[in-house]
Amino acid sequence: MVLTLTLAGCGGNAVPTGGAAGGGKKLKVVATTTQLQDMAKNVLGNSVELQGILTADADPHEYQPSADDARKLADADIVLRSGVELEKWMDKLIQNSGTKATIVDCSQGVSVHKGDAAKPAGDPHIWFNPANAKLMVGNILNAASAKDSANTASYQANADKYDQQIDDLDSYIKSAWATKIPNPADRKLVANHDAFGYYIDRYQINFIGSVIPSMDTNYSPSAQDIASLEGKIKAQQVKAIFIESSINPKLAQQIASDTGVNVVAGK
Repeated sequence: MVLTLTLAGCGGNAVPTGGAAGGGKKLKVVATTTQLQDMAKNVLGNSVELQGILTADADPHEYQPSADDARKLADADIVLRSGVELEKWMDKLIQNSGTKATIVDCSQGVSVHKGDAAKPAGDPHIWFNPANAKLMVGNILNAASAKDSANTASYQANADKYDQQIDDLDSYIKSAWATKIPNPADRKLVANHDAFGYYIDRYQINFIGSVIPSMDTNYSPSAQDIASLEGKIKAQQVKAIFIESSINPKLAQQIASDTGVNVVAGK
């Protein structure tokens, strides 16, 4: 089962920040996650100065903000956060920074899945459904247009292009699953933590379990949790455990060794 997981996991791929030289004062935009950084870069382009907080190997559940992060927020015109309490540390960071920026909760309009004990506000991994990703893009577009109406047409054109790329990715993933594993019952997924609920629903995946059985990576699995997962992997004849670059792979690798399966790491 080697298929792209939509728009990466909790880590994802960080993007270059900062705009090209141009006339006039540019909006200063700060985006928390690498997913939002990519969306903002594609929608806002060189019309803004874009900075990120999280890098590809940073876990948003465990991140500890720095003084440099506070300075970024203090200077910003717009701050983009993923929402649904993914970045719970942002509330204190916003307060401490004294920022006057517009804070954009990019989960606005998303139908949020039920959470768990660690995430009672709901499942925060909303970008794994392409329809949600497009709503997040729309929230970025609206916020930037409200602050910088002179560039609204450019932002809209960029957003339309990016939305089409998301639609194309969605179609590709659906086609790839249908071609490679036609029977949804055979699309068996074991993940590093419970981050893929929206992806599972979108593409009819048979979710077996997670190394960390929680939506929050701060949870420490018990010996019973590990034994239960290993039993399911063997009983269901799972082929691989899919892990994220932002989470220590040691436990997943041990479970894979115990059960004779492969570990597939995201980028």
